[in-house]
Amino acid sequence: MSTTVDNSAIDRRIDELTRSWMPSPAQSNLDEALEPTISELVAQAMAANAGGKRLRARLALTAYEVGTQATGHGSLLSETTTLSGHHGDNAGDSNGADNDTDTNTSSSPQTLDPHDAMLDLACAIEIHQTSALIHDDIIDDSPLRRGRASSHTALTQTTGNKQMGTGLALMLGNMLATASASIAANALTNHGLANQNAGISAFLDMQRAIEIGQSLDLAAERLPLSQPETLARASLNVFAWKTASYTTIAPLMLGLTSAGMEPDKAKRTAREIGLPLGVAFQLADDLIDVIGTSASTGKPVGGDIREGKRTVLLADALTHANASDRQTLIDIYESPKRDEEDVRKVLDLFASTGAIDASRERIAQLWRDSSEAIDKAFPEAASRNELKEMCRQFIPESLR
Repeated sequence: MSTTVDNSAIDRRIDELTRSWMPSPAQSNLDEALEPTISELVAQAMAANAGGKRLRARLALTAYEVGTQATGHGSLLSETTTLSGHHGDNAGDSNGADNDTDTNTSSSPQTLDPHDAMLDLACAIEIHQTSALIHDDIIDDSPLRRGRASSHTALTQTTGNKQMGTGLALMLGNMLATASASIAANALTNHGLANQNAGISAFLDMQRAIEIGQSLDLAAERLPLSQPETLARASLNVFAWKTASYTTIAPLMLGLTSAGMEPDKAKRTAREIGLPLGVAFQLADDLIDVIGTSASTGKPVGGDIREGKRTVLLADALTHANASDRQTLIDIYESPKRDEEDVRKVLDLFASTGAIDASRERIAQLWRDSSEAIDKAFPEAASRNELKEMCRQFIPESLR
């Protein structure tokens, strides 16, 4: 199934699900004086969802495919899918208002076939990612996301008031988080997917892990640079909670359980494959920030350095630097801000201390661990190689 659903189909379905869940300005219980604000929120919800590689959704779909082969819970590879992105308004029977006053949502959710239900579940993961990114940008006060104004920046520009714009973005993030849970619950209920209760629990566990991970990320920023080993260990722990939990582990878990794999086995399998893959994904993202180019990444090289972000790269550099270079790094990162000369010095030290090479080695080993876990979990599944190919897309070829 994963090979027949491209990003455009996923994008269309995300738009449909989001629009059907968000409040409609035409609702009779909205005062007309307040309708412009709702219209702005809906428009920003659609804009915030736009773009992205849809790796999480496609991983969930691929895991479902390999899971059906491993469990025999429906042969989907031989069937022709109809996932064109049009399924009607069936995001759930709750839309923030009574259904008889909501012109966006039908009075009763339509029944989906398992193909469509799995697509909706995959889209729910992506919608929750959008909610997490909106909150992340508020925390970091990031002006841009995917080359466009971040949600709180865009809403500040629209309203002309930063406090209002930030508050609306915070509420929008909450709305999309709730929407994602509602969409996932609907997809997992009475549409032919297996282990419905386990799937709902897995989705909620994913949301909980992200919330904990974001809190841990803030805590890691307060760790002293004089203890680089502690910083490295804590940063890797943050990656497990904040990144791997919803980037790789949850999509695998949801795909496998929905395909009929016994929930405890699916959880073990998803973690064995997804934990090293998700940590490698974040390590690669941090590494590309310092070895990539503006043309390839779409953002200035060394952005994490300018922000003073605590990374495993920094921890490795501090661990292996001589006393003078270590103090240089500490002084730069403890400064209120960093200029282009500071960025250049840090980049040079990341290379000369061996931090970049250490990161490359760590990423490559984590990829090997994930690849071996796939072979172990699905030794006979014909689509095992499709799953491995999907997982490869999380890590640039040069770093595997």
